[in-house]
Amino acid sequence: MTITEALILIGVGLFTGVINTLAGGGSLITLPLFIFMGLPSSEANATNRIGVFLQSLVAAGGFKSKGVSVFPYAFYVSITAVIGCIIGAYFAVDIRGELFNKILAVVMLVVMVLTLMKPYLQKKGAEELFSPKSKFLSITLFFFVGLYGGFIQAGVGFLIIATLTGIHGLNMAKTNSIKSFVIVCYTLVALGIFWWEDQIRWDYGLTLAAGNSAGGWIASRWSVGKDDKWIRLILLVTVFGMAIKLWFFS
Repeated sequence: MTITEALILIGVGLFTGVINTLAGGGSLITLPLFIFMGLPSSEANATNRIGVFLQSLVAAGGFKSKGVSVFPYAFYVSITAVIGCIIGAYFAVDIRGELFNKILAVVMLVVMVLTLMKPYLQKKGAEELFSPKSKFLSITLFFFVGLYGGFIQAGVGFLIIATLTGIHGLNMAKTNSIKSFVIVCYTLVALGIFWWEDQIRWDYGLTLAAGNSAGGWIASRWSVGKDDKWIRLILLVTVFGMAIKLWFFS
């Protein structure tokens, strides 16, 4: 890794740490970046999890320090997410690089559509609902969230936000608090699997993680009560350009 690459990773890590905490989707930038830097797709996918884990850990601590926490519910959904993650991570280890790149490009475009629709999908002024039926539904859905997160991670934040706001009517601060905690839990398991399979490039991953962690800490303490509209616009433009490059020129 060159000095230039290190500086790029720190800068991008800071930016995507903020994105991941406020809205989700930062991996739609960092994962293609690793691939463009020359890492094989499987290594890029595994290495990306270091920054995701540390940034989410710092963000979860930041939300807790601001008094934003939803326990024991966050623990319950984390259990099913971890189970799904184990399955998804093993799929990720075995997939061919060219196929992975195509899947990632499609995922990026789908997430762009969800980003545009997000203001209309989110319930405005909805009351919090934690009935036994709603809890069972979301805990079940988090298995599939973990399955997807273990496989590719990119854009998983939008799935979590849609689940928590759509089913429980949670505000964004509580939603992002749960999101950070769940991602910490299942990403730790995914990292263990990728480490065992010797897929992780620690030099690239830890450099990106330094920026991710700083961005996650800043955003988690600043974002309570803030609108994420501007971050979605920046993400939209960036992801579109990377998806085109990944599909046609990777």
